[in-house]
Amino acid sequence: MQKLYTYLLKKLGWKSVLVTEIPDKCVLCVAPHTSNWDYVIGMLFYKSIGGKPHVLMKKEWFFFPLGFLLKSAGAVPVDRKKRTSISEQMVEEFRLRTHFNLAISPEGTRKKNAQWKTGFYYIALNAGVPIVLAYMDYAKKEIGFKKVFYPTGNIETDLETIKNHYKDVQAKYPHRFANR
Repeated sequence: MQKLYTYLLKKLGWKSVLVTEIPDKCVLCVAPHTSNWDYVIGMLFYKSIGGKPHVLMKKEWFFFPLGFLLKSAGAVPVDRKKRTSISEQMVEEFRLRTHFNLAISPEGTRKKNAQWKTGFYYIALNAGVPIVLAYMDYAKKEIGFKKVFYPTGNIETDLETIKNHYKDVQAKYPHRFANR
C-alpha cells in the first residue's frame, strides 16, 4: 500500500521532503490549513512514508460501522463533554501508547485565524513529547517535515519560533493563512 500512496502523491505532482526523522511519539503541527485538500494530501504523504497519523474527531462520529473505519484510519475520538480537557485526554493517549503521532492544525479552522490555538503545544509539553513541524507548500507542491521542536514551557517565545518556520510556506488559499 505504501507504494500506492507514493504513486498517488507523485501523480498529483507533490514532492516529499524529509528533513528530520519522526519520533515514535510526537505532535505533528500541520500548517498551513486552508483547504480540505490539506487532509487528503497530508494523509497520502504520511502513508507514503509508512506512517500512521492520528487526528482528533468528536466521539459522536464513532458509531457502528463508521467508528470502526475512522479508528482504523487513525481517528481518535474525543469527548468534548468530559470533565477533562481534550489536552488532558490526549496526554493520557500518549501515556498509554508506545507509538502515537497526533496531527493537529494550530489554526483550528480553514478560515484565516491569526490567533493560533495552543492545544497542540500544551499536549506536547504535558505529554513530554516533541512537536514536529509539518508543512504543505502549494506553490512548490512540496510536503514534509521542517524540524523537531521541543517545547520549553515559554509559550510566547516557542510559538513565535514555530510560526517563523512557516513564514515562507504558501497555503492553497494564501489569503486564509495568517501565521503572524
